[in-house]
Formats: sequence, structure tokens, C-alpha cells
Amino acid sequence: MRSIDPSSQSERENYKLLIGSIIPRPIAFVTSLSSEGVLNAAPYSYFTIVTANPPMIAISVQRKQGVRKDTSRNVIDTGAFVVHISDESYIDQINQTAAALAPDESEVALAGLTPVASDKIAVPGIAEASIRMECVLEQVITLGGTDDAPAADLLIGRVVQFHIAESLYENGHIDAIGLKPVSRLAGSSYAKLGEQFAMDRPV
Repeated sequence: MRSIDPSSQSERENYKLLIGSIIPRPIAFVTSLSSEGVLNAAPYSYFTIVTANPPMIAISVQRKQGVRKDTSRNVIDTGAFVVHISDESYIDQINQTAAALAPDESEVALAGLTPVASDKIAVPGIAEASIRMECVLEQVITLGGTDDAPAADLLIGRVVQFHIAESLYENGHIDAIGLKPVSRLAGSSYAKLGEQFAMDRPV
């Protein structure tokens, strides 16, 4: 067993250990709206559930040299965003949205995706997604880096509306096989849903 002190390594070396170890990671495909009305979209694999009461999810958006990315800036400015579950049916288009565009350019338009109006927030969702969640910003927490150049913005969103394809929904449950989710590994590697197994929890 190799023991490594993260303080003895560079940020990049620690990054490689984290993304290679914490796998697979679900991918949040996030749409946000700029104050000028540009629809931004980007994938994030630093993504998880926070609580179900009320339903909240969290996305960690890394900064570049301390500067906020479009997603963070838009969400903080408007207080809303939409999270889509990434699946096999449109993963190629999701990957296209990772391109570095100017703030006044829309990744949604670049990837040829279809905006769809949300029910409870102003930010549109994406019609191609089988599951999307309308969120309002509950809290933003600035983390890491230095006081002058923080490393990340942790966006905690409260889900105010779920949209789930009828084919995936049955008695309050989601059909995981039908969803065909895609997850992130390290580097340029991704994973599909693999073999499943069940275990009963101890009482």
C-alpha cells in the first residue's frame, strides 16, 4: 500500500489521484442563464445529492486562476439553474458543450440542443434529457485556493421541479437500465451502467 501526503504533491498530482479513485462519478449537465439572456450549458462530474428534505443537490464548479466560470457567475447572478442527468442518447452533444466559449456564446446552440421552458424558473432546460431538475440556488460556498484566488464554488441547489420521461417512471421509481446513464472516469474515459447486484442492509 502506497501512502502519499497530499501536501507533498502538486495540485495536478492530487487531482489525478482524486479523479482516478472516486469513480464512477455521475455527470450533471447544467444550464444557466446569463444576465444578458445567453443560455449556457456545461457538464460537471463533481456532483451529488445533499438532502431529500427538501431535495437538494450540489455541484462543485472549479475556477480558473481564481476566476469564476460562466456557470457559477450565471447561477449566482440569477439564483437558478437546471440540472440534467447525462445519458447515452446525447452524451456526444454534452461533450461538445465542454468547449471554451466566450460568455456571449451559447453552448446549447453550438451542440444543436433544444431549449425547453422550465415551469418554475426562468432558466430553460434541454429537451433531449430524460431527467431534468429545476433548481433555485440555496447557497454558494467558496472553497480552496487562496483568499485572492479561491479554487471552487460549491453550488447547492434546491430542486423545485422534477421532469422525468414517462418511460422511466413507475410508482415513484426510476428505471436505471432505461435511463442509460453515463458516468465520468479519469482522463477521457467514461462508463455506461454496468452489471447490477442487490444486497439487503443489516437490521
